[in-house]
Amino acid sequence: MAVDEPAYVRLEVSEGVGTIRLDKPPMNALDAQVQRELRAAAQEATARADVRAVVVYGGPKVLAAGADIKEMQQMSFQDMTLRIRELQDCLGALAEVPKPTIAAVTGYALGGGLEVALSCDFRIAGDNARLGVPEIQLGVIPGGGGTQRLARLVGPARAKDMVFTGRHVRADEALAIGLVDEVVAPDDVYEVAFQRALRYSKGPALALRAAKETIDHGLDVDLATGLAIERAAFAGLFATEDRTIGMTSFVESGPGKAEFVGR
Repeated sequence: MAVDEPAYVRLEVSEGVGTIRLDKPPMNALDAQVQRELRAAAQEATARADVRAVVVYGGPKVLAAGADIKEMQQMSFQDMTLRIRELQDCLGALAEVPKPTIAAVTGYALGGGLEVALSCDFRIAGDNARLGVPEIQLGVIPGGGGTQRLARLVGPARAKDMVFTGRHVRADEALAIGLVDEVVAPDDVYEVAFQRALRYSKGPALALRAAKETIDHGLDVDLATGLAIERAAFAGLFATEDRTIGMTSFVESGPGKAEFVGR
């Protein structure tokens, strides 16, 4: 980043929760700089031991409204061949954060903005939220994982309808089809997401990491391979300090009272 170049994405940490905050008015467009900064913030959240869960938030009006169309309009096939990989790598870095991640969506999450939300484990939406992949209206298709993560989340038929039409999905429909996990008042979105992240942050970090990786990787393989992945992860957790703490606490004090240390 140039010395005089403003930062549009930052990681803020409080009580074990890292908030990745997108802040590029007016709509948090995912231009090349924002993509670089989002990737760096995801990598920082992955590396920092004091970050146990993550919230991605774009402010009270928008999570992100997608790519910078003016920037893309001037790009050639050769330009985009390189750039689209950068976008996928950026969102891949977010998807691969080995900790619980929650998108806090108020207002619009369109195109790349929805792909940001799809890269998280959970999505909390305000009742004013509008979600969609409108790229078809530009003569293209989603390129940041929208055709793949969306279909895996809501099923191929619903994903095709959203992609083929480019329509905006309201919060109530998004909840009904499983695109979001909870709908709340817009003013409460961040706090609800933060409290959920805070709950996860108190869990055993290595077991949460193993659970996320096992579920995500298992979805891409056959059942027998998925069960093998699960067996290895389960057995491996018996080498952790948190496993000892959790089982000892259960035997001595009952369930739900363990205080984990993340090791």
